Amino acid sequence: MTCILVTGASGFVGRAVCERALSLGMKVKGTHRSVSSQSLVPAGVERIQVQTVDQDTDWSRALAGVEVVLHLAGRVHMAKDTAKDPLAIHREVNTAGTERLARMAIVAGVRRLVYVSTVKVNGEQSSNVPFTEADVPQPEDPYAISKWEAEQLLCRIGVETEMEVVILRPPLVYGIGVGANFLRLLHLARRGVPLPLGSVSNRRSLIYVKNLADAILRTAIHPAAAGQTFLVSDGEDLSTPELIGRIANAMELTARVFRCPRHLLSVLGYLLGRSPEIRRLLSSLAVDCTKIYSETGWKPPYTMSQGLKETIEWYLAGEPLTREVSSASTAYFPRLGPTSKQ
Repeated sequence: MTCILVTGASGFVGRAVCERALSLGMKVKGTHRSVSSQSLVPAGVERIQVQTVDQDTDWSRALAGVEVVLHLAGRVHMAKDTAKDPLAIHREVNTAGTERLARMAIVAGVRRLVYVSTVKVNGEQSSNVPFTEADVPQPEDPYAISKWEAEQLLCRIGVETEMEVVILRPPLVYGIGVGANFLRLLHLARRGVPLPLGSVSNRRSLIYVKNLADAILRTAIHPAAAGQTFLVSDGEDLSTPELIGRIANAMELTARVFRCPRHLLSVLGYLLGRSPEIRRLLSSLAVDCTKIYSETGWKPPYTMSQGLKETIEWYLAGEPLTREVSSASTAYFPRLGPTSKQ
């Protein structure tokens, strides 16, 4: 029986990964940050508290007997970062903390480490052609820069040692328990707030959390994944109006989207001091998943329609409106409006 360690097991993605690993018959150990988050780790997982992730973290207990590490824990992207030096703080957790885990994993005899990074390493927006793994990385914000630096460290470790390294770069992640801006979008759709996005013709990639969990577990065990970097998504790209329409339709509502010239939206964003958010809202961020398909045979087990349906059923059932922000779901949809449910 393969024994795996999932760091960040109490998080949005971590919980889905643990559940998928358990369903595959694996022995699962999972780290959580606090006593209060322990209950979020799925039943059947050996729970281990790791309060901080940095260059001094002691992973020895968590790594004991582990063959594969799935590293999800880290400092997430924050639109309004109040730290005096955001890059230094992100590096402390996402770069130095990841290197510390990898070095200790080698000593512990871990065979493979799967690192969940972010498509933001590729850049903030794609052109007419979707991002691929061959593109030159263009990280812009502290979060993406720290993730890219961690990727480079891991790649060097993979070359210099016998531990195999796999890197995944997901786009926006959605599903049961989603928080942050995708949850705000659900609020707006449910409340019927008119949105001036009818003229937007961009392409955005997303990934359902259960699809991401499945991809992580596939690359954790597939021989051809060793030493590789993969972009992953649901395999279907939508424009912003199309996504809003899909959400409203699943809620049995009519999407309230009207046309507004793109340049006026850009001017509005500038006047409100929200230009970066508006740019992301209007721009494309699409990925090409050909490599993971061809190298590992992985295909998304769920369609986007299935993923959105389950997400919205959870939302309409009255789940808590404030959720833990996942590292993968904060960077791709700007704050669209108030978070309170009315």
